[in-house]
Amino acid sequence: MGTRKSINVMEAPAAPVDLAYRAYGTEGPALLILHGLLGSSGNWHTLASKAFAPHFRVWALDLRGHGRSPHAEPIDYPTMAADVLAFMDRHQLGRAHVLGHSMGGKVAMELALRAPDRVDRLVVVDIAPRAYEARHNHILQALRDIDLAQYNNRQAIDKALAASIPEDSIRQFLLKNLLYDAATQTYRWQVDLQGLMRYYDRINAAINNQRQFTGPALFVRGERSDYLTESDATHMRRLFPRAQIVIIPGAGHWVHADAPEAFAHTVVTFLLQPES
Repeated sequence: MGTRKSINVMEAPAAPVDLAYRAYGTEGPALLILHGLLGSSGNWHTLASKAFAPHFRVWALDLRGHGRSPHAEPIDYPTMAADVLAFMDRHQLGRAHVLGHSMGGKVAMELALRAPDRVDRLVVVDIAPRAYEARHNHILQALRDIDLAQYNNRQAIDKALAASIPEDSIRQFLLKNLLYDAATQTYRWQVDLQGLMRYYDRINAAINNQRQFTGPALFVRGERSDYLTESDATHMRRLFPRAQIVIIPGAGHWVHADAPEAFAHTVVTFLLQPES
């Protein structure tokens, strides 16, 4: 992974950044969608426009260092949650439903614990509040190491990445971060690779907030995924005492991509159910 910058755990809170977003729908409660590591708001376009927009006013956000949002440090959960709160303030959203996948799920948890009065219902997709082992080192390294200046088309870049990342579906997901500059006729990564590598330990860290979110919370797990397990339930319910867990059959970690209809039905039903 190379040499990392020394990160001072006592560093001053960072100023929030102005997050890029995609908006869908004109009526109903507000719903914020937070993507996972190396993702962006665009990953959620189909579900946001077709499944959620008929019921909600939807904002799919690009978290800092991702998509069209600024590259800024630190990249950690308190800072990213503060970015989302600032977004809500700018758009005059007093409260909203919040849905987050993987890394975005941890941002959603942090937000709900820090500002429970701003979150109506919480949906966390295939992630627990615990710490995780480093699973993406080889991916980050492969993206950093490839010399994009050597290639003049996406197919060649895809082929070069295949040596380190043999799974086609993962490469196609990663290649959504590839931008072409027509003026210089060169490619570049839109995502902040250097920042993510410097702060990767924090991205893998547990949610350390000791508060509780006592509102309705739904944790959605992919049946074939090992990110969210039965052993996570105790820690989860300590922070989110009203948490429900739903398993989507046949789905892996990218639950919303593997089983979009079942996922959308589960989420919409949860968000629209009357308060008990």
